[in-house]
Amino acid sequence: MQNELVIVLDFGGQYNQLIARRVRECGVYCEVRSYKTPLDEIRKLSPKGIIFTGGPNSVYDENSPHIGKDIFDMGIPILGICYGAQLMAYTLGGKVETCKVSEYGKTETSYDKTSVIFGKVNELPETAVSWMSHTDYVAQVPEGFRITAHTKDCPAAAFENADRKLYAVQFHPEVNHTQHGIAMLDSFVKNVCGCIGDWNMKDYAKTAVEQIRARVGGGKVLLALSGGVDSSVACALLSKAVGDQLTCVFVDHGFMRKNEGDEVEAAFKDRNVNFIRVDASERFISRLEGVSEPEAKRKIIGEEFIRVFEEESKKIGAVDFLVQGTIYPDVIESGTGDAAVIKSHHNVGGLPDHVDFKEIIEPLRLLFKDEVRKLGSELGLPDYLVWRQPFPGPGLAIRIIGAITREKLEILRDADLIFREEIAAAGLERSINQYFAVLTDMRSVGVMGDGRTYDYTLALRGVTTTDFMTADFARIPYDVLEKASIRIVNEVGNINRVCYDITSKPPATIEWE
Repeated sequence: MQNELVIVLDFGGQYNQLIARRVRECGVYCEVRSYKTPLDEIRKLSPKGIIFTGGPNSVYDENSPHIGKDIFDMGIPILGICYGAQLMAYTLGGKVETCKVSEYGKTETSYDKTSVIFGKVNELPETAVSWMSHTDYVAQVPEGFRITAHTKDCPAAAFENADRKLYAVQFHPEVNHTQHGIAMLDSFVKNVCGCIGDWNMKDYAKTAVEQIRARVGGGKVLLALSGGVDSSVACALLSKAVGDQLTCVFVDHGFMRKNEGDEVEAAFKDRNVNFIRVDASERFISRLEGVSEPEAKRKIIGEEFIRVFEEESKKIGAVDFLVQGTIYPDVIESGTGDAAVIKSHHNVGGLPDHVDFKEIIEPLRLLFKDEVRKLGSELGLPDYLVWRQPFPGPGLAIRIIGAITREKLEILRDADLIFREEIAAAGLERSINQYFAVLTDMRSVGVMGDGRTYDYTLALRGVTTTDFMTADFARIPYDVLEKASIRIVNEVGNINRVCYDITSKPPATIEWE
């Protein structure tokens, strides 16, 4: 069975994959394609709807991404978001100009409830908060369109031509800060595009297993297993698809959390899979000695991972495929299409140019974190693996700011463990989506035992998120932070100051490097 499909056309914004994530949340399968995709190719895909994304450009700049008028005559419903809204207006004869007053962040917005996009959202009041991020605005909508939302400084915050099923919003409904934004997207895909919502993880698991079997055939497969959620789910999926053809290689690169290497081995040694643990800690730490630039760290780690896997594959003999637990946020942050690189993930942008495998398989590449967890549960993985704390592939190497030393690694391991213990003791481990410690490169003066100290500052980080593309800092109770701080300063050497990071994503990322 072929799922209903909505296509997101990518014009270079940072939330493009998030739009797809939200549409899938509505139960409708969604794929991101370049705005350069030929119309004939789009027709062959038979999408029920198309969404234009945001982007950093100005539509009146001739070098910015544009699209031909023909797409608006295909009879396929289209929703333009931010740059996509401006592009729709500009292409169809409206006017786009520089804002007299730019809008960024939460903005009070007035809605016309006679629009199907807004009117079908019963809980949406006539005035609510939307998330704006623009320096241009639609000064005049095209002929045949009517304005359906406005703000104090943006006269056309939304507009539509319902007869042609063309809709546009200047704000970002995909971002959590837009009140009822997901319901607006749901209204578009259900009430305008006519989707019923047939996308679920049970069907995805069945399809993914069939596709992997067809692709692998009788070949041998090596899975880069970290023990995190993503690679654990990939392991379960590949094990179901190819059985004994799969070998899982866990590379202990020396940047794991306290006791984590032993925990990963214990978790998989009895799961009826071929499991190999490789202690490559000295190798990785030596290569990163003296390296302080974050992108350089990631790329060195990415290359070294591949080289270790290549060496292990030769020991196993004639391995054709390398499997990675890459997920959608990894891909978008490493840069896709016209989107900027935020940070190279070791398993995407950190890969070396030459890889000694026939193919790399990434069965989770189109899934977001919550979908990965649902898939893991569907495949029968236990909760302690499905809900394991997210941990980046480069590990503590990107949680130590500046150059890495063995001393700093031990300091951070001990401090991070204490923080995680206190979060667990408070019963908060399932309500905070990610929490960890960062050892900064800053030292400051302190006093301990009536004596002067000059030691490191440790930062604690906790976030709540549904998709890991956007996140808010977790409101951890002060008494929990206090307990963690007192224990860290008293039990861990070389730390005399503890701070808590209260920055959301954006403008920050979840990890510090």
